Amino acid sequence: MSRLDTPVFAGVDIGGTSTQVVLCDGELTVLDRAETATPAGRGGRAMIAAALDALAVVRARTPGRLAAVGVGAAGVVDAASGHVLVASDSFTDWAGFPVTAALRTALGVPAFLDNDVNAFLRGEIACGAAAGEEDVLGMTLGTGVGGALWTGGELRTGAHGAAGEIGHVPGFGDLPCTCGGRGHLETLASARSLRARYGERTGRELTAREVADAARAGDADARAVYAAAGAGIARAIVMTAGLVDIGTVVVGGGVSGAWTLLEPLIQERLAAEPPISGHPVKLLRAALGNDAVPLGAAARARHELTGR
Repeated sequence: MSRLDTPVFAGVDIGGTSTQVVLCDGELTVLDRAETATPAGRGGRAMIAAALDALAVVRARTPGRLAAVGVGAAGVVDAASGHVLVASDSFTDWAGFPVTAALRTALGVPAFLDNDVNAFLRGEIACGAAAGEEDVLGMTLGTGVGGALWTGGELRTGAHGAAGEIGHVPGFGDLPCTCGGRGHLETLASARSLRARYGERTGRELTAREVADAARAGDADARAVYAAAGAGIARAIVMTAGLVDIGTVVVGGGVSGAWTLLEPLIQERLAAEPPISGHPVKLLRAALGNDAVPLGAAARARHELTGR
């Protein structure tokens, strides 16, 4: 087989600000990557066109036959039909958009869709921190808090695509959440909430990273804000472990950049209130960074075509 005929797989991460594209070989080794701004305010067609333009750049630089493409997209998606179901107000005309149909028409290859957190977990399972693990909760701590569930060696989406979404389960206090609910984990552990909680305590406006720096420097208010986040994350882990007996948790997203601060706070609460099984949960920081979602999307595409 010539290099031109070697199958390659594309993974796309369509976020609210930027779109990441990777091109991988059959072992999910990244052959090339590109990034472009997401035209979120111009609608689904413009967003897919931007992704296709970025993909065209890496395909032109990389030999191989495109076999399939996977997409991880922000929002609630229907993985079976390839449609976005619900999107935040950061996006225009994205909810209802037929993502996989648009890509199949443009590229002439199979296309598959996951939400971005599910794709993140697929990536970390396939070639990241959780490689080889069988029962895993994936958590992303960014502007919001997302969750995904891998059990029995498979991604579990649930009856309505919301399995693992621990970020919007109540029981974490009574603070109002951006989704309209109250007491969700997102009100404690997202970058937005870390900034807000610190501002409420001090009257100062800092980024989540600056709050972390202040906590490391001995700022009691910053430390309290991160302690509440760590306690909330630990409680979410114990709740999930009690329901589905996960053995591993992998944590990513921008807030995980403060891992040396956050991990001991989580572990402290897990030691005080362990899972009902009596077995400790393995706590891992995500390893793939910005590649996790596009690599997970590519892994989905490879799996659908090859079964691997």
